[in-house]
Amino acid sequence: MVKKLVNYFIQGLLYLAPITVTAYIIYEVFTLIDDFSKEVIVKLFDVSIPGIGILSLVLVLVLVGFVGQTFVAKPLKQIVHQVITKIPLLNFIYKALNDLFAAFIGKEMKFSKPVLVKVNLNSDLEKLGFITEENLTFLDELDKVAVYFPMSYTFAGELFVVPSKNIKPIKANSSEVMKFIVSAGLTGVDKTEK
Repeated sequence: MVKKLVNYFIQGLLYLAPITVTAYIIYEVFTLIDDFSKEVIVKLFDVSIPGIGILSLVLVLVLVGFVGQTFVAKPLKQIVHQVITKIPLLNFIYKALNDLFAAFIGKEMKFSKPVLVKVNLNSDLEKLGFITEENLTFLDELDKVAVYFPMSYTFAGELFVVPSKNIKPIKANSSEVMKFIVSAGLTGVDKTEK
């Protein structure tokens, strides 16, 4: 019983840690930038502008993204990467977040093949998802593919191994389909963008 509780505790920690750490970092950076930018604006122009912190945070993130793409940042990124990989929990969180963000917005977008999957062969019930891997020979599953099903109002989701015959590709923009799923179907898919 105690072993199960410890296992559940660790699983809960592994689920919540990446989200909590990311949210905390964004909150702290936002607070720091917001306080600093308010002080500077008040001192220079004797005016208080609501929302200046959000604008400042966006500008800082764009600047960090720009610097991150230059040759100056590559050695720094490698050093940070080497330090992070030596710390077990931090390494796990870093890799998970890195893979997640790369899958959504990186150069090698993983969620680029939206599909409808027949979930019940006895009904017409289908579920929207994304093929993430078509070659499952390492699982000895030659006629199946891996499909990721995002959940609404969260970044969480589930991965299923599905028979290829139960999948129907969708001719729609993958980011629009993701938006449609995450918003629980409230946004609507832009049919002009394909």
